[in-house]
Amino acid sequence: MRNQTIRYLIVPGWQGSADEHWQSHWQRSLPNSERVEQTDWLTPQREEWVAELQRSIASDPRPTILIAHSLGCITVAHWATQAPLESLHRVKAALLVAPADVERANCPPALQNFAPIPQHLLPFPSQLVGSDNDTAASAARAIELARNWGSDVTILGGAGHINVTSGHQRWEQGFAYLYRLQSRIEQTERRRA
Repeated sequence: MRNQTIRYLIVPGWQGSADEHWQSHWQRSLPNSERVEQTDWLTPQREEWVAELQRSIASDPRPTILIAHSLGCITVAHWATQAPLESLHRVKAALLVAPADVERANCPPALQNFAPIPQHLLPFPSQLVGSDNDTAASAARAIELARNWGSDVTILGGAGHINVTSGHQRWEQGFAYLYRLQSRIEQTERRRA
């Protein structure tokens, strides 16, 4: 895998990721990184978001790591249940940060068309990072999603929704999860070789 160029595909959530969001910082910092650009960030439609993610993955033959936040995580889960095999094979791993529980009682109406959340194992390694005080998904719910998806899970203390509001503009420590994921991919590839 080291001899191939990894492409990082940023998958923002509801309302997109502003310039000061860690996803934007990572896009500027990571080589070969791009972002899924949704047509409508404010009133997301599940089918459109999933289709745009598919277009972004299919547009580039390189092995890809998805870096998703909030509703982006739910979009990835929906995409994985219906993606063509060629695209599924292209995705080597996913970092899923602060998934939005679109089934929760106080879920904003704009996000409810993303329910129900798929409960299938993801067909690639994944790391879910949640928080014990995220209003978009409780720690217990994040752990449940990780179990359903087959993701490794880390619950941070007091990290909120892991966004600008919770003080995560650059989120440099988040790179550790990304690099751990990459190491897992490289180990798997070496075992196969």
